[in-house]
Amino acid sequence: MIQLTDYQVSAIERLHNGSVLRGGTGSGKTLTSLVFIFEKILGGESPLYPGHTYRKPNKDIPIYVITTPRKRDENDWLSEAALVPVKITIVDSWNNIKKYEKIENAIFIFDETKITGYGAWTYSFLKIAKRNKWILLSATPGDSLIEYASLFVANGFFKNKTDFERQHIIWSRFTKYPKVDRYINVSKLLKLRDSILVEMPDVRATTQNHKNVICDFDEFNYKILFDRRWNIYDNKPIRDISQLCYLLRKLVNTDPSRIDALNTIYNKHPRLIIFYNFNYELDILREWCKSKKLLFAEWNGHNHDTLPDAKSWVYLCQYTAAQEAWNCITTDCIVFYSQTYSYKALHQSTGRIDRMNTPYKFLYYYHLVSLSSIDIAIQKTLTRKENFNESKWVIN
Repeated sequence: MIQLTDYQVSAIERLHNGSVLRGGTGSGKTLTSLVFIFEKILGGESPLYPGHTYRKPNKDIPIYVITTPRKRDENDWLSEAALVPVKITIVDSWNNIKKYEKIENAIFIFDETKITGYGAWTYSFLKIAKRNKWILLSATPGDSLIEYASLFVANGFFKNKTDFERQHIIWSRFTKYPKVDRYINVSKLLKLRDSILVEMPDVRATTQNHKNVICDFDEFNYKILFDRRWNIYDNKPIRDISQLCYLLRKLVNTDPSRIDALNTIYNKHPRLIIFYNFNYELDILREWCKSKKLLFAEWNGHNHDTLPDAKSWVYLCQYTAAQEAWNCITTDCIVFYSQTYSYKALHQSTGRIDRMNTPYKFLYYYHLVSLSSIDIAIQKTLTRKENFNESKWVIN
């Protein structure tokens, strides 16, 4: 019988309506939130809670889960709910949140997103939060205080975002787009944030092993691209910084030595998840799989294949499409064929195999990198847990 960990129990005791449960990928936020609702809101007892036996809840309140399309389609939430056991009324994606704006007196779990900005999702979230009980689950609910504005409004701390901004923000006068210059009464905002944020420590039974695999690159053509700003593919000048960085990465990431590295890794780990950035990389990876007659599947903007089920396979994942909202406990290895600019994407991608229920104690992550200036710069930035900025790198 699965039982909640001490840190999950602690989180349940601190959760309340309007809370944000923050925990790393694979830390058990889903199960924690469901047991919280079952015990603290519905009045039941779950055998997953240490020392409790099953007791039927004394309240019957509909439960709605708003999550990613993938977690909806793969029934992750329903599988976890069956363990509690608790009945979920509907699991749907953020794309359809508007459908639930008129629901009242229900319980909502908002999963895997930030509630920031002024978009349609935020508007619908605020309408739902006003009429229902709710909690939000996220590994990264906000990087700055302004990103908590909607959560503050949903909890009734401010009338609306305008009220929040009027009381606490001084905008910069010297930027083209709105930018916070400084906050007023930061101590109050930190107190409000801490009142809704429930941290769940990231206690792991696994050990992550990260290894840089140094690959070659064409130094001669790299210098032509970088020093002369000449497009070696179309034989014309490079138009801007964005194209320069794209072409530098293309040259580096298509070097045949990366396939040599994959062959070596695959011999050690016959079930591989490979993260990549661009379609030209996908073409290379497909060709590699076909040439070796490997069973492979894809998750990207066009293909949404399920994980293969076999003794050996390769799963090709595009960072943007596949960095979150799915899990895999049938391999111990991820290869990062090329580097992402986003620290969040790297962190989330890493968590796909680092789950509480994985049978593996040691997990292996291979980062294919070269000694080119752009690869070195990207990796240094990610090591600082920051996002890579092309313009800043080129200008400096």
